[in-house]
Amino acid sequence: NVLKTLLLQLCSPVSVTRIAGRYLAHQEGLPKLPVPPLQQTCERYLAALTPIVDPEELNHTWQLLEEFQKPGGVGERLQKGLEQRAKKMENWLSDWWLQTAYLDYRMPVVVHSSPGVVLPSMEFSDRQGQMRYAAKLIAGVLDFKSMIDNETLPVEYLGGKSLCMNQYYQVLSSCRIPGTKRDNVVNYALDKRPPTHITVVHNFQFFVLDVYNSDGMPLTVDQIYIQLEKIWNSSLQTNKEPIGILTSNHRNSWGKAYNNIIKDKTNKESVRAIQKSIFTVCLDAPLPCASDDMYRTRAGVQMLHGGGSRWNSGNRWFDKTLQFIIGEDGTCGLIYEHAPAEGPPIVSLIDHVVQYMKSSEMVRTPMVPLRMPQKLRFNITPEIKKDIEEAKQNMNIMVHDLDMKVSVFSHFGKDFPKSQKMSPDAFIQVALQLAYYRFYKRCCPTYESASLRMFRLGRTDTIRSTSIDSNTEKVALLDKAVKYVYQSLLVCTKYIPQAIRGQAIDRHLLGLKLQAIEDLAALPEIFMDTSYAVALHFNLSTSQVPAKTDCVMCFGPVVPDGYGVCYNPMDAHINFSVSAFNSCQDTNAARLAQALEDALLDMKTLLEQTPKAKL
Repeated sequence: NVLKTLLLQLCSPVSVTRIAGRYLAHQEGLPKLPVPPLQQTCERYLAALTPIVDPEELNHTWQLLEEFQKPGGVGERLQKGLEQRAKKMENWLSDWWLQTAYLDYRMPVVVHSSPGVVLPSMEFSDRQGQMRYAAKLIAGVLDFKSMIDNETLPVEYLGGKSLCMNQYYQVLSSCRIPGTKRDNVVNYALDKRPPTHITVVHNFQFFVLDVYNSDGMPLTVDQIYIQLEKIWNSSLQTNKEPIGILTSNHRNSWGKAYNNIIKDKTNKESVRAIQKSIFTVCLDAPLPCASDDMYRTRAGVQMLHGGGSRWNSGNRWFDKTLQFIIGEDGTCGLIYEHAPAEGPPIVSLIDHVVQYMKSSEMVRTPMVPLRMPQKLRFNITPEIKKDIEEAKQNMNIMVHDLDMKVSVFSHFGKDFPKSQKMSPDAFIQVALQLAYYRFYKRCCPTYESASLRMFRLGRTDTIRSTSIDSNTEKVALLDKAVKYVYQSLLVCTKYIPQAIRGQAIDRHLLGLKLQAIEDLAALPEIFMDTSYAVALHFNLSTSQVPAKTDCVMCFGPVVPDGYGVCYNPMDAHINFSVSAFNSCQDTNAARLAQALEDALLDMKTLLEQTPKAKL
């Protein structure tokens, strides 16, 4: 009964509510991200290591942590440095996180960083349907943009506390710019004359489409449709060089190719027009027919990489923060470059646009002459052609390596865990632990992103679902006794409030490490320790991205022998995406997806078969 009471307190679902409010005044009222106590982080770090490293290694790490925490020692010195940084800055973590997690990361953004979103399949099967849908979508995004421009975007609240809205102001009119060693992100919305155009790409050809009339009003759906027709008819050739595929390459290679491209004045102007655009719309070629069962999975890989150089991978500019993808065959969704924002603001935008499209009809507007959309020209030198061929080959390798399964768990949705007074997120996380254990007979480091948006400029920290309390022995016992389901849920739920209140361990440890790099001649031993590498090797990288729309987000694994798992719990079903790499013989996305389905059903059966009085 005590356990049940705790679960009621901890697991009751907390929904995000929206209240209209001015952006800047709201932001200034948000608290700063705290620096957690050093001893607390060290204790929780040791607890997190217990189920995933062997006892000998754990004992060695314990000794290192004891040394690190000594009064007047290295740890105390670094902690004070972090606390000083926190006093001086709006957010002690946000700049560091942007650099280390994204801009310093040199793997391709495709698969390795940028998430995709699969929207429900559309009924249209021709270009008119494709362009009608695209026109409505563009108008819907511009409607959302008007709330950002007017600072009337409703402020979100979680558990009575207001959330940072900064990420919403970073996703439109922004773009990642490649470098040979480090990238950067530019937000053109902050310019004196913010952009008034989007880019549209069709058959690998890019166009500038002005989406505002001379009076500053956005084009109507009807006007946008007319402009899209002009673009389509001006880009019928299918033999053009896919300049956009260069953005999918390794960041150092792309940075070098980029510097070469922009030496040419025409190329530089074309690239700048793409970078400065509010967002990009990709009008994709149709794919071969597939069964309903395969649609979601195939749509998932289309959103993540475009299917390879033979299909739509060249019909992208992967550095652009927001790219909406609309296939002639009804395959729809988007891909976003991850540096400026997390999933929830993107999904909030999607929810708004989908709702807008339901109410938006094609209304004939008075014939006002509209400027012909401008086709962007590129001068392709032999060197650029060589870079494109290399990018094509690398993209095709990535396409063949990605193992993806997007599925709908139709037996129940978030309604069942809620009926048991449990958090749907915690319920799914425990099912994931059980599925992984049944597959591999061991637990693994598990990452679930936790939002730090209660704090100014907050991004994410890590909920570590695998802990000393949900160790291998207990996961094994999930098959035998329902009380372990409850105990595992309780443990899983305990970490969520810690993380969203800025008391998790991962970002604090990162901060201490980066402070050491700035302040010390040598890195402290705890960061050179095998345990630290094991702790950061997330075989399960997971995220709940709930939406009102019946969609699902997808992303690639973060380690070669890992999985990327994302889910959107709807009332009566759950949308899942599971990714892995074919180059790893030990992973299989479809098998883990099936094991997850089995685990969810078994947990439900266990709970239903156990009299409530015994809990």
